[in-house]
Amino acid sequence: MSNGQYGRPSGGGLFGAKGQRRTPLQAFAYWTTVLGVWGLIFLVAFFAVFATDLPDVSGLNAVKRQPSISYLDRSGSLVAVRGSQYAPPVDLDKLPAYVPKAFIAIEDRRFYYHPGFDPLGMARALVKDVSCWCIAAGGSTITQQLARNLFLTLDQTPRRKAQELILAIWLEMKFTKKEILALYLNRVYFGAGAYGIEAAAKRYFNKPASQLTLGESALLAGMMKGPSRYSPVSASKRAANRATIVLDEMVRTKAITPAQRKAAFASPVRVSSVLANQRAQYFTDWIDAQVRSLVGEPTEDLVVETTLDLPIQAAAEQAVKAGVRNNAKAGVQQAALVAIDGEGRIRAYVGGADYGDSQFDRVTMAKRQAGSAFKPFVYLTAMEAGRNPGQMVVDEPVKIGSWEPKNYTGRYLGSITLQTALAQSINTVAARLANDVGTSNVASTAKRLGITSKIQLDPSMALGAVEVSPLEMAQAYAPFSNGGFLAKGYGIERILTAKGRVLYDHSVDDRRRPAVIGSPALQYMNQMMRQVVQGGTGTRARVPGFDIAGKTGTTSDYRDAWFVGYTGGFVTAVWTGRDDNTVMRRVTGGGAPAEIWRGFMVQALPRLKTQAIPGGVIEPPGSTGVTGALGDLLSNLGLNPGDDKQETPPPVDEAPPPRQAPAPEELPY
Repeated sequence: MSNGQYGRPSGGGLFGAKGQRRTPLQAFAYWTTVLGVWGLIFLVAFFAVFATDLPDVSGLNAVKRQPSISYLDRSGSLVAVRGSQYAPPVDLDKLPAYVPKAFIAIEDRRFYYHPGFDPLGMARALVKDVSCWCIAAGGSTITQQLARNLFLTLDQTPRRKAQELILAIWLEMKFTKKEILALYLNRVYFGAGAYGIEAAAKRYFNKPASQLTLGESALLAGMMKGPSRYSPVSASKRAANRATIVLDEMVRTKAITPAQRKAAFASPVRVSSVLANQRAQYFTDWIDAQVRSLVGEPTEDLVVETTLDLPIQAAAEQAVKAGVRNNAKAGVQQAALVAIDGEGRIRAYVGGADYGDSQFDRVTMAKRQAGSAFKPFVYLTAMEAGRNPGQMVVDEPVKIGSWEPKNYTGRYLGSITLQTALAQSINTVAARLANDVGTSNVASTAKRLGITSKIQLDPSMALGAVEVSPLEMAQAYAPFSNGGFLAKGYGIERILTAKGRVLYDHSVDDRRRPAVIGSPALQYMNQMMRQVVQGGTGTRARVPGFDIAGKTGTTSDYRDAWFVGYTGGFVTAVWTGRDDNTVMRRVTGGGAPAEIWRGFMVQALPRLKTQAIPGGVIEPPGSTGVTGALGDLLSNLGLNPGDDKQETPPPVDEAPPPRQAPAPEELPY
């Protein structure tokens, strides 16, 4: 029998001529050729499918300026400009060596060794994604990120990823690694309108990129994971944590030494003093996001007319800084102030003592317990239920369930009027009053006036065991100042294009404001809260010659202190405390907050041309003169309601509500 008839084939497969088995070397060469051919076919097909609609790469070096947004105050003065900032391309050789190393360490450790894509990184990311059935990790190299930023959209589709891969290989073939890294650093987006490392260095640190410190470089490199999420302006703590990870990676890849890492921590990173010294940065941050939600991402330059009053804003910032500085020894670390008029227009907005040190906005983002500044909602509910300021009540020990509220002084005054109870912030009376009228009704009153946070219905809510923001408190007090009408705080009047086309007008969307407080409850409350300032816990807020009313607030162990005060058609809320929620040294609402409030209002009131608070003092039916009775009582206590001397100690403030209250029930709204 011949091999041609019944034997193995004479060639191919693993066998060579005459049926001889190939050597391992021959088999390797054969299968390499086969796989190479099929790989070439695949690549041709891949490029044929995904390269048909690749973007034009001829404009690689062209820079397209993004739109800017100019913010104006209510008189047309420029408040701030937000938008794109570009700078001339920086020479990689003029940067400190650790600047590019920071980006390579955190974004692409094998940058110098891959052909534009990293198979190991892609495989690792794929395993993580499959393990959690989500997009948990990215495997894009610096070259791929550059391709995406220059030519593609951010869509997470297979086709877009394939095109990103093709463009990354093209970039690697056209440019050296050094040129690719320079392009990346000069074109990547760092948030806050800054494109490129030079613009970012100037935007965030007010210096050229050539002068960046190691810590600043690590912070900028960390932002690549998400410029807004890890911004040193709006998320300083998160950005610092991310920068720490970058420094750790730089040590692990031997880009820096452990000693250099230690030295970086010893040199604090601070946001540019230019940003810190600009007016109304907290306010601009707050409305900047609103602009995009109202009109979308701008495609042309915009002008935003705001409600802010820059001269008043300057006075607010000065008052807050001075108040924190003067009370630092008492443990005051931070403060917030927001002022709105009777229509809800925000005229001043200060989210913290120093924007350069901390960009966390305490006007709207911080929710802190209101303390006795919440009591007016209790008393208003009682006034609407038929009580009046002259009604006699008894200040004595009280027990509601297992809760026994105490007065700040530990003393009890016996028989007093409701007006005296509010002026002296008597806790036992407020607790019993809320229990009588119903905590759910008190919560409904607060919601009706402008409190938007959830309100728990535990008895301790009567003493302010409710977490709210300063803006909520300001707008909830506004009806007391404007005749009883709802006044939701807002900061944008109009949004226009640079050519004058109106995109948004608040007056068009503004509906008729409902009345939320009627008579005589409104007059009763204004009468009582005037007495808080005239002879109660808020005497340090008095401004001679002006009709002022308000309420102090102090929370558990002196963690928070408030003063919310108003005159006719103008309300200002002030909070002081510590960001870590630790205690201050006996700081009450009648102390630092009232001082800040007065420091601001002394400068603001002459400019505002405000009128008296609507509704004069009225005597309830059958009254024997509660105003005189209050004066007699204060004299008996050794307090002079007519004493204007600011150097005297403040009257006793309210005792703090307990924070260890039972699990609260929340309103279903």
